[in-house]
Amino acid sequence: MTAIALTIAGSDSSGGAGIQADLKTFSALGVYGASAITALTAQNTLGVEAVQVLPPDFVLKQIAAVARDLRVGAIKIGMLATSAVIEAVAEGLKAFGRVPIVLDPVMVAASGDALLDEDAVATLRLVLLPLATLITPNLPEAAKLLGGTEARDEREMGEQAQALKRIGAKAVLIKGGHAEGANAVDLYVDGEGEMRLEAPRVTTRNTHGTGCTLSSAIAAELAKGATLREAAARAKAYVTAAIGAADELHIGKGRGPVHHFHAWWPKRGP
Repeated sequence: MTAIALTIAGSDSSGGAGIQADLKTFSALGVYGASAITALTAQNTLGVEAVQVLPPDFVLKQIAAVARDLRVGAIKIGMLATSAVIEAVAEGLKAFGRVPIVLDPVMVAASGDALLDEDAVATLRLVLLPLATLITPNLPEAAKLLGGTEARDEREMGEQAQALKRIGAKAVLIKGGHAEGANAVDLYVDGEGEMRLEAPRVTTRNTHGTGCTLSSAIAAELAKGATLREAAARAKAYVTAAIGAADELHIGKGRGPVHHFHAWWPKRGP
């Protein structure tokens, strides 16, 4: 069987994040990608210039069309924009049964532009959080979901992960990319305990789409049959390599994308 993953997320016109990053990641990891677009963004490496949210009923129709025809092995959810879209996505997920769901609670772009309505945070927490197999918030997103302040160290990351589990998350991967230090540490927490995922921090400004890429890499590995812990570890390694190769690309004038196809494209000479 061909491994298939579905991404439900927003579109990035510059190709570095969102649906485009998800489909690139699926392909790089040997998985066929399907998509349901929730919003269109006019953006580039410098920032988000405009957002057009799609009608919730059309978002639902995209999801339903995929569910009727494709044998989806995992689902990644990214930018949802509004409460109405969140409700539509929750309705659409019913057609997939027990397929694993990776929820990346996208709230703010790397440029600082808002990608989720303020009043939709509660809907995300109440409606989608309990449906997800894994949620992958970064430090600001975890704090926002809990209505608190950002974790300052690994102990506080663990406390926030446990708090997210108490409000409905089955498993949590808190991303430590916003923290400081020589190593980038993510903390995975499920019913069996904690798993620390650590990699050397890469010095580059080209990190556009990192969160989208990590969550879609986890979904891709789940679609291929990996366990959740295996998928998280493999995705961390893939993203670390994609960031490490990001400077081989020369895309845009601002914060460029990671190199999704670092293992496939010929490396540039010195």
